[in-house]
Amino acid sequence: MNHIALLLENQPGALSRVIGLFSQRGYNIDSLSVAPTQDETLSRLTMTIGDEGADINQILKQLYKLVDVVMVQNLSEADSLTLELAIIKLKKSKTEVESLINPFSLEKEILDDKDNYTVFKVLGNTEVIEQLLSSLKEEEFLEVTRSGTLGITKGDESLATNDQTTISYK
Repeated sequence: MNHIALLLENQPGALSRVIGLFSQRGYNIDSLSVAPTQDETLSRLTMTIGDEGADINQILKQLYKLVDVVMVQNLSEADSLTLELAIIKLKKSKTEVESLINPFSLEKEILDDKDNYTVFKVLGNTEVIEQLLSSLKEEEFLEVTRSGTLGITKGDESLATNDQTTISYK
């Protein structure tokens, strides 16, 4: 998986242009998360794309050419943290759910336990969440919702910049 973070202008159509770039090249976006930043004129976009056939450096260069994109960062090659949130509902008791999810190294919390239906959240690495969901295939799933991957660099490296001509490729 490749994790990419962008700062883009908070304008109508900006996200559509980014998505269009991937669509034109036949790349699939596995997850996408967009939110405003502390600067109301900018939004932060974090996306995950698969490894199959993707020339990540070419993608980064093409993203930076978009007029709305201020800065691009390849989180996969930076010292970074990535997390995903999943909320899951199973037709199981709280005790049964706890025994199913405890073996996984995820932050876990039971949100609701009513009428033998349990809603819980897990927070952690996307791959571990995938392993959990795979292990629950035999269980009676009712609903699953996932946030998409969020990522941020460690230390003094940052996507925030005052120099809007900077691009971070690594």
